[in-house]
Amino acid sequence: MTPMLDGCAPWPEEFVDRYWAAGHWRGNTLDNLLRGWALQYGPRTALVHGGTRLTYAALNRRADRMASGIRLRGIRAGQRVVVQLPNVPEFVVTVFALMRAGVVPVFCPLPLRTPEVSHLVRVTQAVGYVGPSTYEGFDHTAMAAEIAAQGPFLRRVFTYEPPGTASPYGGGLTTDPSNCHYSPLDSIDAPPEPALAQSADRAAFLLLSGTGGAEPALVPRTHNDYAYQARAAAELISLTEDDVYLAALPAGSDFAFGAPGILGTLSVGGTVVLAEEAGPAGCLAAVARERVTVTSVTPADAGRWLESLPAAGADLSSLRLVQIVRTGDDAPLPRAAAEGTGAALGCRLQQVFGMPEGLLTLTRPADPDETVLTTQGRPLSPDDEIRVVDADGKDVRDGEPGELHARGPHTVRAYYRAPEDTARSFTADGWFRTGHLVRRTPDGDLTPA
Repeated sequence: MTPMLDGCAPWPEEFVDRYWAAGHWRGNTLDNLLRGWALQYGPRTALVHGGTRLTYAALNRRADRMASGIRLRGIRAGQRVVVQLPNVPEFVVTVFALMRAGVVPVFCPLPLRTPEVSHLVRVTQAVGYVGPSTYEGFDHTAMAAEIAAQGPFLRRVFTYEPPGTASPYGGGLTTDPSNCHYSPLDSIDAPPEPALAQSADRAAFLLLSGTGGAEPALVPRTHNDYAYQARAAAELISLTEDDVYLAALPAGSDFAFGAPGILGTLSVGGTVVLAEEAGPAGCLAAVARERVTVTSVTPADAGRWLESLPAAGADLSSLRLVQIVRTGDDAPLPRAAAEGTGAALGCRLQQVFGMPEGLLTLTRPADPDETVLTTQGRPLSPDDEIRVVDADGKDVRDGEPGELHARGPHTVRAYYRAPEDTARSFTADGWFRTGHLVRRTPDGDLTPA
């Protein structure tokens, strides 16, 4: 078997065979899927951000040229690059370009600062960093320079500048005393080269774990498992090319990127609107302007949207589905609030619970209202395995509280280069210990305990 990535543990062969036989895994890398989407949906609008609109053909072409530029800058297949960008088209282009160059993106939330980002660089031995020059008053370039001076890994920094903003490098390249090179992201451009032969069993990107801690572990998501997750989530809510998805959550979060999110929407020829302003007023305006049909918000976001509705005066009649997404850290949406949210937004709700490690449970569009309003739904895949166990690891009866354990075709088996975290969060036979207490209903739906 091709290794996922040095420092990663793959699924055992018997499970690999099972997931292939079921048709969940199909052997196509995410960046190669984009090639197919560009052929199928070429002139359709793939991405919208403010006044910027990018077709499928243009997205694929830009990813191709950036991938060549990345290789010309000396970044080799298998190496890692930290990506810390806001919800802009460059995030999507960069991620696809890195994967197309055989490089592994490390998704880094924008609020993280030097201690956390330097940890990611050390653990992954990241040779590159992509981030804004400055964002909301914080100097990301200075942070990258500080991290580069601390160790031997980080040697390429690519800075994003909003359209119409002059780059401090004037389109050129600078080098600091630690021999780290800095250049504008839009200068990473070269004629396309022949496609690399890549395995879909390998890690496509790394996500931060959902288990908390001062130094979160990293989750290696493969092309096979993530393509399946995005596709299955898109099928579950019947996404089509007529749908418009608003990425109101950070584009690099599991929910916004692939549950079904950006990837699921692109897989069917739909349009992704990247929220220019993350606040409720900006998002509501985007829904009205772009005729958004589907979006994902946290329970807290849903409350803020409702508070802003009267002043916004936005036409939300295009919405057909709003996902209320919850990680272990979010308080669930109370029943009355869920009922009020659906009524105020004039659309169907879908409750979703998930973690970057891969587990996703979702209510179904055809579920009874009571299920949608009071539960977090059922696992995404028919081959997802769920256990609810007591302190001794024994299964509890339906209705009794216990810790949620999971394994399946899109739930990883170990963290990246983190043996202690892996031993704490995964059993010897591959069950992911989520650390979250739940109850299972007789119908198989989960509710927080």
